[in-house]
This record gives sequence, structure tokens and C-alpha cells, in this order.
Amino acid sequence: METLPRFGISRADMMKRVARFKDLKGSDGGLPDSKMPGCERTLYNVIGFQPPKGAGDAMTSPVGDDASRLAAIPISEGFNLGYCRAKPGHGPMMHNHDTNETFIPMTGVWRASWENESGKVEAVDLNPLDVISFPPGAIRRFENVTPGDANQEAILMFVIGGDGPKAEFTDQAMDTLERAGVWPKKP
Repeated sequence: METLPRFGISRADMMKRVARFKDLKGSDGGLPDSKMPGCERTLYNVIGFQPPKGAGDAMTSPVGDDASRLAAIPISEGFNLGYCRAKPGHGPMMHNHDTNETFIPMTGVWRASWENESGKVEAVDLNPLDVISFPPGAIRRFENVTPGDANQEAILMFVIGGDGPKAEFTDQAMDTLERAGVWPKKP
């Protein structure tokens, strides 16, 4: 006997839940490190949330306030799915989320780094279709480390839990951004 709710859905309504990669609108801004050399990347918010309420300073949407407004399928059903496109040597600075974040390289080789229990940085390199899943609170970052052509971008898929999760860059990352002049100094 079926116990879960069920219903039929029209083709028109289902087509509102289809996103074609070629039609996605990406953003290269909206995060504190967006203008930092070596952090440049384009984020594509495919399924997902809007910016969290009360965002500001180092706290923001995990995809940045700009990309969060560009969701191809703007639903709130407990998770976000998107892509990051970046050249080798590029990726965000160390940051944290209040929910799970999972990475799946689609093309290229991506390094996922985190702080261990002693505060030292560890890393693992991931090939296409490998998966790493960070729990809430783990300090992490990712970087395209694909060998070869320095201008050849690779794509990383990310899945982030929640309907309005927050991301926060570490104090060290924010100090680096302030010293580089790409983020306003604290008063």
C-alpha cells in the first residue's frame, strides 16, 4: 500500500524544472573573494535557494548573492545544485557552511582541502565523477588543479543542503582580502 503523497504533473509544469546547461546564467561576483587573483570563477546556480536573510560582511549565500538570484530552477526543496567553472589554480578561499556541501568534478581534476582537527590543511585530488562530502562546520575550499593548458576551464558540480544556508569565509581569508584591497577593511 502506498503511503507517500503523490500527484500527476503536467508537462508544462515539469518543463519549468528543466535546466539546459547551455542556457545557464553564471556569475563571477557576489562573494568576498570574487575579485581576488586566483579566486576568479563562475558559479551557476541551477536548482536552488536565494540569499540568506541577514547576510553581509563575510557571511553570504554559498553561491554568492549574485548567483543565488539567477537560479535556473528557483525552488526551495531542501538542497541546492550548481556548477563552478574555473581555470587551473583557481578556486575560493577557505570558508565554512552551516550545512553539508558535496563536490563532484565533472571535468578536470579538483583539489578539495580542509582544516583537520589540529588546524592543519589536508587535501585530496578528485577526478571526474569522484565525490567528497563536507559536513556542516568543516573549513574547506576547492581548486582546479588540472594539468596542462592554463586557460582550459574545468567544471565542478556542487550540492549544498538547506533552503537558505549560509557561508562564511574564515577570519584569515577575510584579513587576506582586506590586505589585498579587494574587500573593505573592518571599521
